[in-house]
This record gives sequence, C-alpha cells and structure tokens, in this order.
Amino acid sequence: MAPAMDVSSPPTEQAALQPIELHPIAAVTPPVISSWEPVNVPRARRFWTAALAGALLLAAGGLGVLYVDDTNAQNAARDLMLKNSSLTGRNQILQSQLTATQKELTTSQTQVNSLTTELAHPTLGVWNVPMTLHNSSEFLSATVPDTFTYHLKLKSSGPMSVSILSTSQFKDAIVCVYTGRGSTDWCMHHNNAAYGALAVTSVDYDFSLATGCAAYLMVITSDRQVTVTPDVSVTYNPAAAATGSCR
Repeated sequence: MAPAMDVSSPPTEQAALQPIELHPIAAVTPPVISSWEPVNVPRARRFWTAALAGALLLAAGGLGVLYVDDTNAQNAARDLMLKNSSLTGRNQILQSQLTATQKELTTSQTQVNSLTTELAHPTLGVWNVPMTLHNSSEFLSATVPDTFTYHLKLKSSGPMSVSILSTSQFKDAIVCVYTGRGSTDWCMHHNNAAYGALAVTSVDYDFSLATGCAAYLMVITSDRQVTVTPDVSVTYNPAAAATGSCR
C-alpha cells in the first residue's frame, strides 16, 4: 500500500507563495468591574462611616430640634409680649379706676365730714322777709337766740344803721328816746352797743356773744324810708360757759 499523502499541507514552496492572511489582534483591555459588585470594605472603615453618618443624622436632628425650639421660643416671646401689653393696658385702666375711686372716696369723706359737722352744728335761716322803715322814729328789732352763732346779713335800699344791744343797752336806748335826748335813729346806736354799723347799705357779720347768753337784740333804724332785705341765719354752737353780758 502506498503511503498516504497529506493533501492539507502544501509544499513549503507552495506555502511561501500564498498570501499571508492577517488576523486582527484584539486590544488588551483591563477587566471591567461592575459597580454593583460587592467591595470588601474594612470593618473599621465601615464603623467610622456609620459613626459619621450617625453623627450627621444627630446633628441634623439637633438642628431641627433647635429650629423648632427657637420657633417655639419666638412664638412664646411674642405671646408674652402681647400678654404683657394687655396686662399693661389693664393695669393702666385699673390705675385710672383706682385714682377715680380714691377721688370719689375723698369727696365722699369730705361730704361725710361736712354732714357730721352739720348734724352737730346745724345752720337754720331765721329771717328772710324784706321790711320797710318809713322814717327816723321807727326801728326793726329781733332777738339774738341763745346757744347760736348769729349770722347777720342785710342789704337795704338806702343808708341804715344796725346795732346789736344787750337788754340793758336796749333799755337805755328806749329811755333816751322817751326823754327826748334824741331820735330813735340816734338813741339806738349811741349807748355802747356790742356791735354797731352806721349809715351802711349792707352788713355781713357773725356775732358769737349769744352762744352762752340769752340777753341780746338786733336793732335797725334809718333817717329816711328804706327797705331792708335780710338773709339772717344761726348755727347751733352752744358755749361751755356764760358769754358776753351774762358773765
């Protein structure tokens, strides 16, 4: 048997004549590592990372708490300011009311004191009817009451003479008239009167000698026709001992 021929392998010469087929050589690139592949991180690094993340979370939480607390504090401060303003306004209102009440109390106390004094020493009107003197021979007279201060207040349409006489002085004045020593207008005011005002058109005098003595008279005369308008009153004021001509 003849030896088999390798038909797949051409002779050397024939192979040298054949063109060389070039095949592209793939570029060598490093292997691509997927980002999703697990990375082996050291345990200490993982611990510090977790600690840092926790610290950041705690810091963020603290900032949030501080912000909330600051907001609440501001709201509370505004609320307190509003309440303080309201209380200040109420305080001013109460102060005004207190001042008004104190004034009313002072006024009331003054009125009470006045009423107390008035009750202890009442004042009464005793003569307020106008009277007319026609000539120098006439006179008007009134008793000055005992235990009272006598408020003699008179006006007249012309000159008048006014005297307050004790009973003995009035007796001497009457004797003077009846013995012809002078007119009524003259005799009633020239016998040492306890009080006298000559040729006047008004009188305003408080007489107190009768507070402990029932012995005085008031006399009015004129040398012409006049109308006398009285406003005479008395205040209860008894003396502790005899006064005036009664001593």
